[in-house]
Amino acid sequence: MRLFAAVLPPEDVVRELAVEVAALRGLPGAGGLRWTEPAGWHFTLAFYGEVDDATVPALSARLERAAQHSAPFELALRGGGQFGHGRALWTGAHGDLPALRLLAERAEAAGRKAGIDLGEHRRYKAHLTLARGRTAVDTRPWVDALAGFTGRTWTVPELTLVRSHLPASGVPGRQPRYEPVGRWALGAAG
Repeated sequence: MRLFAAVLPPEDVVRELAVEVAALRGLPGAGGLRWTEPAGWHFTLAFYGEVDDATVPALSARLERAAQHSAPFELALRGGGQFGHGRALWTGAHGDLPALRLLAERAEAAGRKAGIDLGEHRRYKAHLTLARGRTAVDTRPWVDALAGFTGRTWTVPELTLVRSHLPASGVPGRQPRYEPVGRWALGAAG
């Protein structure tokens, strides 16, 4: 199964962001982007890719330990940016970013210790993807519109292991479907 570790924002934060995104989608040229759905909004901590079913228990046990050794922390959505010369538009994070980075490092280490090949380590950049472009798009109007956005602060309570169900290829407008397959409370050991 295709898996990743994530922080999922609470429903009220998702609703708040959805209002902001609705305004972004009204800007000229927004139809040239594929907008992600609120049900799929998340902060990826570690992407594991295709994981053999037999590896999931070991990965889950290690993620549980990572969560137990990570205290709950405050986070908010803030601002925006782009990756890949306009191929991805995102909103960022504000709050206890060192705690978020540490949780991401622990989630990555959990995958490696469970035997998953994660490739080369990259420095974690907290972002929640809002839209993607098939080709390079000048995202400055949307990044500028997001510059003043700051969402409500919430306390991150858990680490979630998520399964990604990719849509059938060739079906326009279909989005991946995400299914939580494990949740672990932060700081449960303390």
